[in-house]
Amino acid sequence: MALFDRYLIVDWSAANAPKTGKDSIWMALSEGCDLKWVRNFATRFEAMALVHELIEDTIASGKRLFAGFDFAFGYPAGFAGRVTRASNWDAVWALIAELITDDENNQSNTFASAGYLNLSYFAGLNGGPFWGHPHQHAGRYPGLEPTKPKHAFGTLREFRHAERLHKSAKSLWQMAGAGVVAAQSMLGIKHLQTLRADPAFADKIDVWPFETGFTDDLSKPIIFAEIYPSLFEVVPDEGEVKDAAQVRVVAKVFSAADADGQFENCLRCPDDLAADVRAEVLHEEGWIVAAPRPAKAALQYIKDPSEIYRKSFETIESEVDLSLFPSDIRDVAVRLIHACGMVDILKDFTFSDDAVAAGRAALANGAPIICDVEMVRHGIIGRHLTANNKVLCAVGDEATRTLSNEIKNTRSAAAMDLLAHEFDGAIIVIGNAPTALFRLLELIDAGAAKPALIIGMPVGFVGAAESKDALIADSRGVAYMAVRGRRGGSAMAAATLNAIAAGLKGGL
Repeated sequence: MALFDRYLIVDWSAANAPKTGKDSIWMALSEGCDLKWVRNFATRFEAMALVHELIEDTIASGKRLFAGFDFAFGYPAGFAGRVTRASNWDAVWALIAELITDDENNQSNTFASAGYLNLSYFAGLNGGPFWGHPHQHAGRYPGLEPTKPKHAFGTLREFRHAERLHKSAKSLWQMAGAGVVAAQSMLGIKHLQTLRADPAFADKIDVWPFETGFTDDLSKPIIFAEIYPSLFEVVPDEGEVKDAAQVRVVAKVFSAADADGQFENCLRCPDDLAADVRAEVLHEEGWIVAAPRPAKAALQYIKDPSEIYRKSFETIESEVDLSLFPSDIRDVAVRLIHACGMVDILKDFTFSDDAVAAGRAALANGAPIICDVEMVRHGIIGRHLTANNKVLCAVGDEATRTLSNEIKNTRSAAAMDLLAHEFDGAIIVIGNAPTALFRLLELIDAGAAKPALIIGMPVGFVGAAESKDALIADSRGVAYMAVRGRRGGSAMAAATLNAIAAGLKGGL
């Protein structure tokens, strides 16, 4: 459900005479996703009369209005405490509304008011924070320096937290010059405060984010918010004034975002805003409504499991000459590559001639499967074990810890000792610990029963290659499969067992 029914976007102006066209007041209104109009106004009084009318109609019709204005709603933290007793944004708005005069011909006293604020509240601080006026007005505004003061605004910051995010933003202390917004903000605050003070609108208007807590409470039918049209990519139509294009685009973007359920995200407090900064923003400085983030393009990938396997095996078979392997080994070779994504693994893959036959016979006879680690055990697909073969791993047993200390070897090695009574005719799958493979060979040498098949694929830099070399050099008369060198791992070991159990009929 959309948050608002209407979106009013206002490009404000501080012109000191009636003016239309470039650098005058432009407004756009959208309802739902429909752009209703774009209009130009010669004076602020004319523009605000329409805003007043629109608010009245919105309330009377039971609708909700978001009104975005492109001027600052607050000043850098500390200013409110200097110029008002209440030391918050609301008190500053009331003070500005009292100070600023603005007639029906756009004649205002913003420069004089800035000088007054400097003299009245920043005496003894080498001048106040406001500066700048038209060069032809030299000496006309007591307390207002024509150029930027050297005192660096005393204890005040030059920019609000919101403006630090936008390098192009101008300081709210600068009253004159290209692109300045200080006088514009004073005039805008004065007119919005007049609307807030209207008895007809009592309890109908909230100022974002001051009164809404960002998105904590957006229940009022009218929400005023500060916007920054430069956040949006705007390309004017042929002959269109840029200001007109900006309000048109922002109105359409916001209404479209709300229709998609995304506009609330534009009003949320940024996740990375520190608690102390958030407090200053809500108490005094204000914030700028964020532009909607474009939705990420849907990721394109194959989702059908059967198609994933088909293409995977098709790729493997196109890159590897499987005719080099005995027919009963080809399934294992394909699964081995599929498990690690490396076709060159086959140059290190080695096996005894009877490995697959011995493994399948053992499985059919219900032989247990002994694993060195839990990762191998969990990688074995139970539905392929048609004889309900037990899959065993003792590495996590408490007795293994005790035995490990006694034999001064790893827990994986000790686990082989604990399961030695299950060796006879079993399949032993080692995909992690070289010490488990070494210990297995030691136990067989010491007289333990021989398993039917050893899958030896431990991985690592210490002992992995050496343990597999020991198995390959002398498998103790046991069928085996191994991968020479450092490579190996639980996935490869489990995939080898799965291939023996099911070939290519199932899935990993």
